[in-house]
Amino acid sequence: MSNIKVGFLPLYLKLYDDTCAYMRPRVDAFNEEVQKRLESEGLELVTAPVCRVKEEFEAAAKMFTDVCAVITLHLAYSPSLESIDALAGIEAPLIVLDTTPTERFDFTTDTGEIMFNHGIHGVQDMCNMLKRRGKPFFIEAGHMDGSDVVQRAAGLCKAAHAAQVMRSGKVGIVGTPFTGMGDFLVSPENLKATIGAEVVPFDMSEVWTRKEAVSDAEIDTEMADDLARYSKTSYDEEMHRKTARMDLMIRKWMEENDLDAYTLSFADVTRENGFDTVPFIEACKAMDRGVGFAGEGDALTAMLCGALLQAYPETSFAEMFCPDWAGGSVFLSHMGEMNERTVRGRMELGIKDYSFSDVDPPMAVSGCFMPGKAVLANLAPMDGGKYALILSEVSVDDVPEEDDNMRGSIHGWIRPKTDVASFLKAYSMAGGTHHLVMVYGGEMTALQAFGEMMGFDVQCI
Repeated sequence: MSNIKVGFLPLYLKLYDDTCAYMRPRVDAFNEEVQKRLESEGLELVTAPVCRVKEEFEAAAKMFTDVCAVITLHLAYSPSLESIDALAGIEAPLIVLDTTPTERFDFTTDTGEIMFNHGIHGVQDMCNMLKRRGKPFFIEAGHMDGSDVVQRAAGLCKAAHAAQVMRSGKVGIVGTPFTGMGDFLVSPENLKATIGAEVVPFDMSEVWTRKEAVSDAEIDTEMADDLARYSKTSYDEEMHRKTARMDLMIRKWMEENDLDAYTLSFADVTRENGFDTVPFIEACKAMDRGVGFAGEGDALTAMLCGALLQAYPETSFAEMFCPDWAGGSVFLSHMGEMNERTVRGRMELGIKDYSFSDVDPPMAVSGCFMPGKAVLANLAPMDGGKYALILSEVSVDDVPEEDDNMRGSIHGWIRPKTDVASFLKAYSMAGGTHHLVMVYGGEMTALQAFGEMMGFDVQCI
């Protein structure tokens, strides 16, 4: 996960500095404590000085040119006309953190606490002006100790970071989109025009040169790494060597092009094109490193995966394969790709039975999705260059390893909040494609915010 760089803007009232100077030490201490809490959530703050008048807000806004979001914090009331011009001009999403120092404020509270805890009407003043200016914003409210408000605000920052990556990302494509698959198909030109991501094609004429450039020493190191990190089932050293060469060839190409994601169409992985076998293992390792992936030449889902990986490292490409009508779950699988971070236990290394293109059977890894809570996220192209972001909270089954007949494959079972029939109907009525990503640790509200920041039509099932 790359650094989540966020602006931090504390708002205050000059009148209080002029007439109530005694307040500032405690106000500043509260300001610093909020910053520490946010930094503990993994945010890198670009912090403005406490701003009170228009000129200070304008100077602060100039600090926020390279951030994914800007968090505002009212330390007391702050008149909106001092800040609104600067706020309306900030390109990054605004996240209003509505909190105060004192958790309990009732009839027993000392009257002096009023001066330190009345920032909420400054929030109301500012948010009204933001609405009137047509400036979108997000807001989270609560006390730092009595709620998860800091975590929620940090979640919105993660969403903003993912949106920033999505808009400026580079997604590689090996081969061409699988013939006949229409649901995820978006041309490179349209992807650039509608989302901002750039598609980088892999030059098939370079396969022979690129694979020869992978040294025996590099292959030996890669094989040793595989044997150390995976449990071995069936094994063939020659096949492992061929697989490692293909994995490293693809990895070097990704690194050369500084890719955020990539997709590979197995139909184009052929001897005629110079491939020895299919580099399935590299897809698993790439997602573990934070590089997105999707199968069959699907650049759109690969870029979604890559963007969300920057906020949620336990994100994986997946497909819904089979419904378990009787058991109330849906079986997830794919040919040989899943994020290692989302696996129950260790992945297993073995020879894969493969006959879908003219290459040798590869060494591949397999595993079962770990149990827990997750959000399924699907980005579906719609009419007129628009997109729907379809989100659904699910639970992932804890599969007994000793009874697992699907071992040796990529697999897992999810349980939607509704019955399977209703869930599948709603998913297809929303236009969901057959490629998706599963986000462990993803907060539904943050992922909804991600979609809104991107201008997607967010649909929750």
